[in-house]
Amino acid sequence: MSEEAIGDVVGTALAETGAAARRSRTSGIDRTLQILDILTERHQPMTAYELAKVTGAPPSTVYKLIDELSDRSMLSRSGDGRVWLGPRLMRYGLAYRARMSAFSEAERAMFALNERVGEMVQICARDEGMMQVVAMAEGSTGPFRVTSDVGTRVPLNWTASGRLLVGHLPDEMRLAVFRDCARPSNTGLAETDPARLAEMSRADFLEGLSVQIDTSEDQVACIAAPIRGQDGACQLTLSVVMPKHRVADKFDLVSREVRAAARTVERALGLHHRD
Repeated sequence: MSEEAIGDVVGTALAETGAAARRSRTSGIDRTLQILDILTERHQPMTAYELAKVTGAPPSTVYKLIDELSDRSMLSRSGDGRVWLGPRLMRYGLAYRARMSAFSEAERAMFALNERVGEMVQICARDEGMMQVVAMAEGSTGPFRVTSDVGTRVPLNWTASGRLLVGHLPDEMRLAVFRDCARPSNTGLAETDPARLAEMSRADFLEGLSVQIDTSEDQVACIAAPIRGQDGACQLTLSVVMPKHRVADKFDLVSREVRAAARTVERALGLHHRD
């Protein structure tokens, strides 16, 4: 056999080995999803044997997966040994539904607020120790650009929205968050002391309004209000972003309107935290 042919055989074997390894790594996830999908489609608890029969997987594999998923509250067991979807999945589903509903309502409020104040409006969310812009409507009062666009992520301590997004947390949790994530901003004006940030965050959240000027970008101001969920936690924020020089003339209007817009979203979701 020529060296070229040997190389082809070796290459094919390696490729097949790699593919088999990938299948092996994902088979557990695939089987888990199969089990969850079957239970969801059947709308009833099932035994491990029944699940193995439907999935075509070895019973030993299904029994092992059920044990692991039950230990993690992804599945729950009844007295007769049948399994059903667990409370952890309910938590995920409720969180997903609440966020999607809140975002849809917040997006409508964002455009309405944008028309009323004539300034850029953003919807922001928390991503661990970062604040992320998830939607934005441009202002209509003349040329004004900021570096933050949809998808932009900055440390929580840089922005008004960032402080609001953790303002609902207990004292020790807020303090821990800022200890982990607080960083000096590009302007050098963002507060970095965790204790002070934890205090400011809580005060802003209770006030329903947070303001920052120059801390994230030079000559840029941000006036934000929290959108709270069923549990009272800040899910999203509505934030008016504007040039610093317009704050003095428009602060009362903007602060009033951004608060009202956030309340509109909460009421649309059936929430009345601030009524």
